[in-house]
Amino acid sequence: MKTDIILAGVGGQGILSIASILGVAALEQNLYLKQAEVHGMSQRGGDVQSNLRLSSSPVHSDLIPLGKADMVVSLEPMEALRYVEYLNPQSGWIVTSTAPFVNIPNYPEQAAIDAALASRERVVAFDMEAAAREIASPRSSNMVLLGACSPLLDIDPSKLEDGIRAIFARKGEKIVEANIAAFRLGREKAIEMRSGK
Repeated sequence: MKTDIILAGVGGQGILSIASILGVAALEQNLYLKQAEVHGMSQRGGDVQSNLRLSSSPVHSDLIPLGKADMVVSLEPMEALRYVEYLNPQSGWIVTSTAPFVNIPNYPEQAAIDAALASRERVVAFDMEAAAREIASPRSSNMVLLGACSPLLDIDPSKLEDGIRAIFARKGEKIVEANIAAFRLGREKAIEMRSGK
């Protein structure tokens, strides 16, 4: 088993929490992992990008070569599209929210972003902030994203939920349960989308 993931978004969206939860879950499942340095995390609204490599055998490099990523996972559609050159052209998936975070004056038109996503073969995309609002709060949209990419991972979903518990435990049981509910909703929506329902 080997999964190479590009995590992308903007500062303040909780991308680093996703990386931490994946790390906890991977270790619990006795997988090896390497994570490249994260860029942009100190600037709220700035570009955040990290490479995360999970494997059942030792991982020697923390960087994912161009054309080799199994997934680009993002809470921001333009940021997801920024990293498509890293995707494996035969099997790579984009998992992203469709809700834009307009943080630059020349942000592309929504129609252009939607068309670019629609032109890709393997995409799981929906408004994750709106989904999070249905069940918890918009701040849980990163857990909806984690849930949405979970069917594409060789990690037991219960291990990911354990990771959520471990990362959010200090914030109290209510926050833990809200984040698990958001995770489950994202997973359910992604499974429905992939089965064509």
